[in-house]
Amino acid sequence: MTLPSVLVTGGAKRLGRGICERFAEAGWHVIVHYNRSSDSAEALAAALPSAQAVQCDLSDPLAGEDMVRNLADKLGDWRCLVNCASMFKADEVTRLDPMTNARSMTINAASPALMAQTYLASAKSNAGRCVIQVTDQKLANLNPDFFSYTMSKSAADIAARMLAMAVKGNDRVHTLSPGAILPSHDQSAQEADRSHTLNLLQRRTGVAEVADAALFLAEGPLASGQNIHVDSGQHLLDQTRDVIFIERKGSEA
Repeated sequence: MTLPSVLVTGGAKRLGRGICERFAEAGWHVIVHYNRSSDSAEALAAALPSAQAVQCDLSDPLAGEDMVRNLADKLGDWRCLVNCASMFKADEVTRLDPMTNARSMTINAASPALMAQTYLASAKSNAGRCVIQVTDQKLANLNPDFFSYTMSKSAADIAARMLAMAVKGNDRVHTLSPGAILPSHDQSAQEADRSHTLNLLQRRTGVAEVADAALFLAEGPLASGQNIHVDSGQHLLDQTRDVIFIERKGSEA
C-alpha cells in the first residue's frame, strides 16, 4: 500500500459516505467502517478506486481499539482517522434516559477517544497522523433537545481538544462541526428542506462541503487543535430549540 490511508467510521452512509468519496477522489486509500450496513459499505468500497470495508460495533470500545490496532499493523502510511460514526436518539432535558445516555456516551465519545489514542500510539505515517472528530454546531448554538446526544458530543469535543494539546511533532487532532445537513430523527424530506435553511445564509449546507472541510483538515497546513464549522452560519445564531422543532412550530403557526 503506497497511498495515504484514511479510516472513516460510519463511512457507509450519510456524512461518512461523502467523506469517504472525497478522500478517494483526492487519491487516498479509504477504509469504510460500518456496523450493520454491510451491503452499503461493501458496495461503496467496490466503487472507489482504492478501498476496503471493515466491520466493528462501536458500542464496545475495546472492539474499536482492536480494529485500530489490526489496521495499524497492515497500513504503511495511515495518515488520518475520521471519527464520524454517531448515535442520534432523542431523550429529554427533564428526564435523561439511562440506556440512551450510556450508548450515546460510548458510541459518540468514549469509543472515538480510545480509537484516537490507539491510532496515535500505533499507526505509522512519516507524513504525520491526523485525527478528525466530527462534533456538531449545536455545541456553540446550544439548545436543550436531544439531551444525551448533546452531552456525548460535548464530551467528544473536550476529549479531542485535550488530545490536540498532547500530540507532538507532525501529529494533529482537529474537530469538525457540521450543521443541519441531512434528514434526521423522524424528519420527512420536506421538513428537512425547510428546517435546514434556518441559518444565517438561509441555504442548505451540502454533504460535499463537510467532506471538503474534512479533507482540508487532513491535508492543510494547520496546527493541532483547529475546528471548522460547516453550517452556513447556524452556530452564530441563538436557537432555543433544535431546528426540527422550530420548523414544526412555524408550520403550525
